[in-house]
Amino acid sequence: MKILLIHQNFPGQLCHIANDLKTRADVELLAVGRDTAPGLPGVRLLRYRPHRGPRRETHPYLLSYEDAVLHGQAVLRTLLPLARRGYRPDVILAHPGWGETLFLKDLFPDARLIHYCEYFYHGRGADADFDPEFPLSLDAAARLRARNALHLLNLDNADAGICPTRWQYSLHPAAYRDKLHIAHEGIRTELLGSDPSAELTLPNGRRLRAGQPIVSYVARNLEPYRGFHVFMRALPELLRAEPDCQVVIVGGDGISYGNAPTDAANWREKLLRENPVDLNRVHFLGKVPYDVYRKVLQVSAVHVYLTYPFVLSWSLLEAMASGCRIVASDTAPVRELVRDGVNGRLVGFFDRDALMEQVRGALRDEMAEMRRQARLSTERFGVSGAQAAYRKSLGVPEWAMAGSVAVS
Repeated sequence: MKILLIHQNFPGQLCHIANDLKTRADVELLAVGRDTAPGLPGVRLLRYRPHRGPRRETHPYLLSYEDAVLHGQAVLRTLLPLARRGYRPDVILAHPGWGETLFLKDLFPDARLIHYCEYFYHGRGADADFDPEFPLSLDAAARLRARNALHLLNLDNADAGICPTRWQYSLHPAAYRDKLHIAHEGIRTELLGSDPSAELTLPNGRRLRAGQPIVSYVARNLEPYRGFHVFMRALPELLRAEPDCQVVIVGGDGISYGNAPTDAANWREKLLRENPVDLNRVHFLGKVPYDVYRKVLQVSAVHVYLTYPFVLSWSLLEAMASGCRIVASDTAPVRELVRDGVNGRLVGFFDRDALMEQVRGALRDEMAEMRRQARLSTERFGVSGAQAAYRKSLGVPEWAMAGSVAVS
């Protein structure tokens, strides 16, 4: 069976299924990613690069679509020589968010095309109009509506789609939901778990240990979409109220979602300037290797997770699997996983007083049963279940489905 995996940043969310498929003698695996993609050992990767970017004179609402067309064209050109030599994939599994699969049904009409359907944009009722500090203009709402042209084409082209969570599934148009199912891509639960002897060595040489009053916060990049502004504005009061508390923050200074600040190089610089804290107690680690990240979660007493109504982060699942006490925002994607008082604590996204009250309470309370329930909640998100769910979506019934993470 020939399977083609496509992700701009390959492997991205396809990492676990790629690792599974590459070990199977009955699968011929090929991947496509951008020239900047990290790749995956043992998987042949064809790299592409669009021959140009969108034109400056393109209408602003259409810039992202022109960029998608250019990506789709580049992938088509990359795969055309293989097709001319007889290559015909049985299945294409792809993240279509950058446009790579736009024209593949024309090149491989008989292939089963499965899309990882991560998000469908809405001008109202999701992330775009959630934060009053960053009001959504009519122009921005119109741009979002136009941006969905790509995603509508992706939904129409696909034979099937996979959404990681129920909430992300619910954002997609009802007309296409019958071809979508819900299956998370999985986390490495077997590598996670509490460790009473865990130690984390900070860049300044100081060692933090499990059992100390340590608060952790993690995001790919430190930005408002993940509540970084709310967290930073609450920190001075937390540090005053809890003089022994240490705070460990993991995340880069780039922009994953939303916009950069207009008056600073990045959100960390801006919010530190507005909310000075003792940097001997608040430790910014930047982006770290996985082993360091795992130790951050293992030494953490309380993990704070905040997010707009948007894509759910792996870090919440990984913190729960690591046995952290969870204080998280009461927003739609989080409520799907965290039940207040059962496996964590939920607070209003903008309620700094409630956030600090719950963090301080969690520092004093072992929350043993909540932590146990949090770990149990993540068991269905393990990699083996995710691989089984994805194998089913690939249309290979002879591969067993034991332990499926699918929740549809």
